[in-house]
Parts: sequence; structure tokens; C-alpha cells
Amino acid sequence: MTTYDAAFRVWRGDAEGGELQDFTVEVNDGEVVLDIVHRLQATRTPDLAVRWNCKAGKCGSCSAEVNGRPRLLCMTRMSVFDRDETVTITPLRAFPVVRDLVTDVSFNYAKAREVPAFVPPEGVPAGAYRMDQVDVERSQEFRKCIECFLCQDTCHVVRDHEENKGAFAGPRFLMRVAELDMHPLDAAAEAGLDRGRAAQEEHGLGYCNITKCCTEVCPEGIRITDNALIPLKERAADRKYDPLVWLGSRIRRRGAP
Repeated sequence: MTTYDAAFRVWRGDAEGGELQDFTVEVNDGEVVLDIVHRLQATRTPDLAVRWNCKAGKCGSCSAEVNGRPRLLCMTRMSVFDRDETVTITPLRAFPVVRDLVTDVSFNYAKAREVPAFVPPEGVPAGAYRMDQVDVERSQEFRKCIECFLCQDTCHVVRDHEENKGAFAGPRFLMRVAELDMHPLDAAAEAGLDRGRAAQEEHGLGYCNITKCCTEVCPEGIRITDNALIPLKERAADRKYDPLVWLGSRIRRRGAP
């Protein structure tokens, strides 16, 4: 097994402030950045705070920034860096720091609660839902989300503009709205809930300018922009501005019992 010494800079501090500290750490072939953080805890900085759980890229806990890019520490192999390159590890920039590499991501859970849940079709008992696979495939991709919140962190609408957080749900939860809006059995419209209008007026869909930065950092490879956000924007625009769609909705509403 080949080993070498690598230079690391790790952010240490809390909500009051902090700084980057320099370390030289032994690296072994096949290791990931989380291995290095654990080695630091075991040998140099036992009080270094980092959030992690599965170390398999499925829990989304170990989100941080490595050389300025949002990543999962457990899925970032040391082999992607040059051996003489300094690897800098910092907490997610879009969220308040708790301590060291741990951030307060409660903003995301607050936004999740603002998205109305799936509305089951009336008169169909649980367990009797039926739909064709072709109808499911579009939204099934979005169910791969592990809620690492890397997309939320890299989205410049919240990353660079703290004042937008109150009005903008972020890509992860706009994707959730799109998933429900595409669901063949979601009866939100019959219940008087227009998900497209809500996305635009309540969740800040208009703030998204489809730069695809969220898609680029998704560890599950979900095409958030192309398959969720752009179609959601198109449907919201159709409902609001297309005269035929507008007229059709009024005719259906007038004929409803």
C-alpha cells in the first residue's frame, strides 16, 4: 500500500468566528476525504466536529466544501487531487456554522414543511392505487434524493443572498413540488391546490435562473434543472399566461359540481 503526506487546511471555529488551520496528514491509497478527517480526530484534533453516518454516500450527512466545491466527504476520493495540492475543507457556506464542519441546516426542514404533501385520489382506498410505469418514471428519478443539501448550498440564490431565504425554497424543494405536480395520482388540483401557482408565488420559482449549478453537485446524478425545474417553470408559465390553458381551466371550473 502506497502512502504519502498531504497538506490540509481545515476550518475550525463556531458561530462567533474561526479560521483555517494547517495540517500534514498521512494518506493511503483508496482513501476518501472523510478518512482523513477521522485520522485528524484520532491523532491531532480529537475535538474536531464533523457530521457523518453511513460513509456510503446514502445518508447525506457528511456534506461540506472541499476546495470550495460542495461535496460529500465520504464520496470524494483523495485520488482526485494532486499529491502536492493543499486540500481545503470548510463547512457549507449557505448555512450557519454550529462548530467546525457542522452547519445548522434547519432552514431546509422548515422549507420541507411548507410543501403540501401528496393528495390521494378521492374514493380510492390505500393499497388500491394503480398507475403505469411510464407515468411514474419521470418523477421516480427525484426519489433518489438523499437530502445532502449540496444543491441548496451551491444555489447562488440562497448562497450569496441571505435575504432570499424567506421567499425561496431552493432546488431540493422545488424539485419536490415538481415531483408531486407530475404524479399521476396526485389530486391536489381537485382539492383546490395549484402546485404550479404555489411554486411561483409561495416557493420562489421565479428566482431560479437555471444555471444548473444544483445539478452539477448532486451526488445521485439527478438532473434537477432539466427534469424538474425547467418543466415546472414551463407549466407555471402555461397556467398563468397561455390563453388556451387559462380558458380551459375556467371552463372546467365552471362545469365542476
